Amino acid sequence: MAKIIAIVNQKGGVGKTTTSVNLAAGLAVTEKKTLLIDLDPQSNSTAGLGHPVRVDGKSIYQVLLGQATIPDIMHKCELPFLDLVPSSPSLVGAEVELVSAMARERILKEAVAEIEDNYDFIIIDCPPSLGLLTLNALTAAHSILIPIQCEYYALEGLGQLLNTVRRVQKTINKALVIEGVLMTMYDSRLNLSKQVVEEVKTYFKERVYKTYINRNVRLSESPSYGKPIMLYDANSVGAANYMNLVEEVLENA
Repeated sequence: MAKIIAIVNQKGGVGKTTTSVNLAAGLAVTEKKTLLIDLDPQSNSTAGLGHPVRVDGKSIYQVLLGQATIPDIMHKCELPFLDLVPSSPSLVGAEVELVSAMARERILKEAVAEIEDNYDFIIIDCPPSLGLLTLNALTAAHSILIPIQCEYYALEGLGQLLNTVRRVQKTINKALVIEGVLMTMYDSRLNLSKQVVEEVKTYFKERVYKTYINRNVRLSESPSYGKPIMLYDANSVGAANYMNLVEEVLENA
């Protein structure tokens, strides 16, 4: 059975999609059967793996509405052990359309249950909000990975996220745990980066990964080429960072 990890932070611009794409790709590089589910209407993970983003294309939107199953809309990626469940901009309407659905927070969990035995890892890229889509991810997941950028106000809003996680643990998914906290956009030359890391470590303690994701031009460029960093530039700092993260995730599996 797959280990299901939701990549979640309601703040935008923290490296959530970059982490989703490159953690999934890194796991695939180690020959772990991996599925990446793009649950964000912005569809950046979909584009980041080279899949065209179309409003009328088959996507996770149809799965949530009960019009398709995951195998119906899944795509093989360039990496042999990596599959993608794409998103589309249509997903932005799903929160409204699912409001009256029975057990609406469990729809993704039930869809994933049909295929989870086929994978070692399932990574879910969540939208930058704490709405119904993210709630579906938290219900389906075994654990959450929280990317936090090394900038001012890094911890802003995290209390709200953790309150949501606690409510889910109490009511819907008692087994949900924090997989880890990942520091992104780290710059060892800046005192600010070091101060933010210390602040986050004070709050999350041993849950903070030893791996930090450094600011890296190649890492920023790779999505525009539709490739994870391992395929775009395997010798880059960004690729090394994410492979180190993969090692830590595998150690905890």
